[in-house]
Parts: sequence; C-alpha cells; structure tokens
Amino acid sequence: MTGETGEVASGAARSAEAETPLRRIGQTDIEVYPVALGGAVFGWTLPSGRSTDLLDRFVELGGNLVDTSDSYSSGMSEQIIGKWMRERGNRDKVVVATKVGRHPEYPGLSARNIIEAVDASLERLQSDHIDLLYFHAEDPDVSLEESLSAVETLIQAGKVRALGASNFTADRLLEARIAAGSGLPRFEAVALEYSLLRRDIVEGNIAMMAIAQRMSVMPYFVLANGFLGRHRNIKGFNPSDTRARRAAQHGGRHGTHVLRILDNIAMTQGVDISTVALAWVLGRPAVGIPTAGVESLRELEALMHAPQVQLTRQQLADLDRASAEQGRNWLPGRQRS
Repeated sequence: MTGETGEVASGAARSAEAETPLRRIGQTDIEVYPVALGGAVFGWTLPSGRSTDLLDRFVELGGNLVDTSDSYSSGMSEQIIGKWMRERGNRDKVVVATKVGRHPEYPGLSARNIIEAVDASLERLQSDHIDLLYFHAEDPDVSLEESLSAVETLIQAGKVRALGASNFTADRLLEARIAAGSGLPRFEAVALEYSLLRRDIVEGNIAMMAIAQRMSVMPYFVLANGFLGRHRNIKGFNPSDTRARRAAQHGGRHGTHVLRILDNIAMTQGVDISTVALAWVLGRPAVGIPTAGVESLRELEALMHAPQVQLTRQQLADLDRASAEQGRNWLPGRQRS
C-alpha cells in the first residue's frame, strides 16, 4: 500500500516544479519554502556525505530554510552545513536558522555567551550572518532585557537578521513582547513541538499569542519522533536508537488509532503517511514553517511533497477527531512545564 510501504507518490519528485507559495517568517522580509530541513542528525546519526546528499536534494526540491544549532553534534552540524554552502556557493540562496544557549562552552543567555556563541557559529557556518537566531531555551538566571540587548548589538553589526525563541512558555513570550515594546528586538518565530500526537504545547495560549503578534510557530517533531513515519513498526526497535525509543512512547491505543486514520487518508491521496501528517500540521492556525528531521532521501521527498497535498474537509475532521480522542494524556491549552 502506498500509505505504508509503497514508493512515495511521483508528485514528490515533481515538487521542485510545483508552484508552492513561500511563507514569511513573522514580520520579517524572509520568505521560505513551507518545509525546513532539520540538521539535528548531521554529524550524529548521519555522516557528512549523507548529510550533504540530503542538503542537495532539499534545494533541488525547492527548499531553502536549513535549521540547526550550535549544540547539535557539538557544532558538527553547523560545520557540515557551512562546508556545503561554501562548496556549492549558495549562501545567498539558503536561509540559515541556528540556536544558541545550549553549547557547553557558551551555556545560557548572558550577553557575553550569546555574542561569543554567535561568533563561533558564524565561523563554523563560514558565513558573515545568521538569518534567524533562536534562543534554544529559557534562561531563568538572565533577564530577557540583557539577552535581547545582546541580539540588538548583533543585528546592528549585521551578524543576525531576525530573532526567534525555542521552547519558550507563553508567559516568557509575553514578557519578551513587553520588552520589545521599548525598542528591543522582538521574537519573529517560536519553535515548539507540535504533531497530531502532541497538540497541547502550541494550541491555546501560544497559538493565540502568535496570531495576535504575527509571530510564526515553527513546529518540530512533526512526526512524533518518527512514529508517524519511519518508526511506525516499533515492536523490535533498538534501545540505543534515541529517536526510535522516543517514537515507541506513542505506541499506545491513541497513537495506533491515529496511524489507522493516516493510513486510510494516505491510500486515498496516494502518498506516504508522513506526507499526510505534515500536511495536517501545515494547515493549522499560526503555523509557519515546520522543520523536517529526516535520515533518507525517501523520507525527505515524502515530506517536501506535503505543501502540495490538499486534505478534504472530511479528512481534516477525521484527523482532528482521532488526534483529540478521549483518553489522551493532555488537554488543549495546557502549557508544558
């Protein structure tokens, strides 16, 4: 069946030719393809050569936003991306998002650590600027004013174009919005976990705030750690495989029910189940550009086809019902601690 083990629909191979509208990040002038390529596996589970193959195919299919962090593989992810951009001579065509705050040499969001971390990232990326800089997580020991002031300095120096927040709560985002009212940089994007199997973090206060502030929600783990894609067969997963272990946590009644609905829709649409799962995310309120973490060209092609998939009203209703079924372990609007 195409929805389970068959080849990805031929439309995926034609996605580079499709007229896919670009999406703007927040209120910036940065416009990107609706799917970003995640670099968390670069230099970790994927060696440099295979990472480069994915990057090449990603841009062939129309992608241009690459998401990484200074802490991914201790900076190796940034190095791989930087080397690839230099060798391809395509820095001006690629939008680079990276994160600071979790690198062991520059932990937290003090002004000094932010500035030094950005300089180190720029060296690894072999670039003179970062298009979208994320604070990787909240730092309760540093005032937002100090952190935002450091970014203001970086923006004025031309080293950063726009600012985002990763894993921030609604309260902290509101605090940042108030600080931005005094002229400090505002968050243009917020990166949070969001999928058919994890809706509580975004839906509710975060979504309403993002819409009101014209801030893009940038979902990650959109396939529930791969459960809605490559790791759907989880009975015999390798315990040392971190992604498979996380995916296995979704293997209960709720997750199985969502998979059945996805299978039915995928067969009707003639695409992979992962394509349908991402198409659902793309259509949610406040969602800007989801990040796809993949380890094969097949996975990448399936997800890059998602913006071209038009789910029917009935299919959307079936997915909404299945993902919000009774017995789930979260409630819409409840924020993560």
